[in-house]
Amino acid sequence: MKLKKNKWALSAVAAALTATAMPSFAVDFGGYFRAGPGASKKNASRACYGLDGPGLKYRLGNECDIYGEFLLSHGMKAGGVDYKAALMVNLYNPQTDTGDGKVGINQMYVEGKGFDIAPETNFWIGKRFYGRADVHIVDTFYTNLSGVGAGADIPVGPGKLGLGYFKTDQNSTDSGNRINVDYSGLPVNTDGTLRVLGTYTNGNFDGGKSGTALTLQHTQDKFFGGTNTLWLQVAQGSAGLDGNFGNLKAGSDVTGVRLVESFTWQSGPLGGQVQAMLQKDKAAGVKTDSASVGGRVSYAFTKNFKLLAELGYSQKKPVGGATQSMTKFTLAPTLSIGPDFWNRPELRLYVTTAKWNAAANAAATGGVTGLKDGKTRGTSVGAQVEIWF
Repeated sequence: MKLKKNKWALSAVAAALTATAMPSFAVDFGGYFRAGPGASKKNASRACYGLDGPGLKYRLGNECDIYGEFLLSHGMKAGGVDYKAALMVNLYNPQTDTGDGKVGINQMYVEGKGFDIAPETNFWIGKRFYGRADVHIVDTFYTNLSGVGAGADIPVGPGKLGLGYFKTDQNSTDSGNRINVDYSGLPVNTDGTLRVLGTYTNGNFDGGKSGTALTLQHTQDKFFGGTNTLWLQVAQGSAGLDGNFGNLKAGSDVTGVRLVESFTWQSGPLGGQVQAMLQKDKAAGVKTDSASVGGRVSYAFTKNFKLLAELGYSQKKPVGGATQSMTKFTLAPTLSIGPDFWNRPELRLYVTTAKWNAAANAAATGGVTGLKDGKTRGTSVGAQVEIWF
């Protein structure tokens, strides 16, 4: 880590952590991180395997980075208003060594509820994670409204209406605006709810384009002992399929459609998560079809020892081009605080093997594998800790 460059950020974190020890400040601390050593063959850097694109990389025993995010939040009540200030710093390094790690701030906002003009509405302003919904095993947020903005979450009928305005400055001249209208929690069947998310984006510069996107997200609880989530998403122009900004220079000829099915369950000692994803994109006159299917299972032999296994297949095909394909498998004996799929921390040993074709190798921008010798299979071993708190 370049200490001079990040000295201010580290000082801020140290000061905030010191404040947590003072009884006059009720500061909550939470976060997430993953880290651990890994290796592949001799004379090769650590390797991880996945195709480029959302939902096309299965993450168990297949993350070469070190990543952590650490949240400090302070809630108070004054004048009948409950409010909270939040600050989240993060550390990221794409490699095992932390020597070139980057420290940043990915959340800094204030929210409040109880204002007399709308006592039940939660208002917020700042930089924050917002409206996110993911499939954990592929580390992909299929809906993700995070950014710098302002908004309000309003109880409306049986659900909640989220209104948000976001701004982005992609460089010194290219800026954009985004409006999200997000209604969630609408009961549509027994134990099932619907979320409807609309997005409008606009590039506020010469050559900037507008865009629209729509997401329908259905969540079914008590589904064969678990939870099933289904996404249907469409986007056009400068809006992204996830409800965020896309390419602000993208015109109406740029389109995307995505269908995702995900199921998570726990039945006795057996838990897991599976996904199936189909996506169609069109940009610069080129159509690309992507697909992925896979899952992770967890079986607890004791309260604290379980065996994880993950198998995933992904492919990507530009129309008229060669199909890129990859199959990845991981086996990981794991120690945990409990037997369930979601119990963390997990301390894992793993072995990962992957096989891909020549088209995937040719299309790789460093994402398929760290190997540069043209081979189409690889194996890596290592240890990893993952925790959220």
